[in-house]
Amino acid sequence: MTAKTIATIGIVLFSITTLTSCGNTIRGMGADAANTVDATQDAGRKVDRAAN
Repeated sequence: MTAKTIATIGIVLFSITTLTSCGNTIRGMGADAANTVDATQDAGRKVDRAAN
């Protein structure tokens, strides 16, 4: 293999790894946002029940 081929393969592997990491971060942030919404709704229900 030539140096150019090895460099190209390395760049492709690096790009795939980087994009995969971004996907995990985006999914994680989405899960955190969903958990925040659920916790806020639960707190609202508790306040509503306490007020009655």
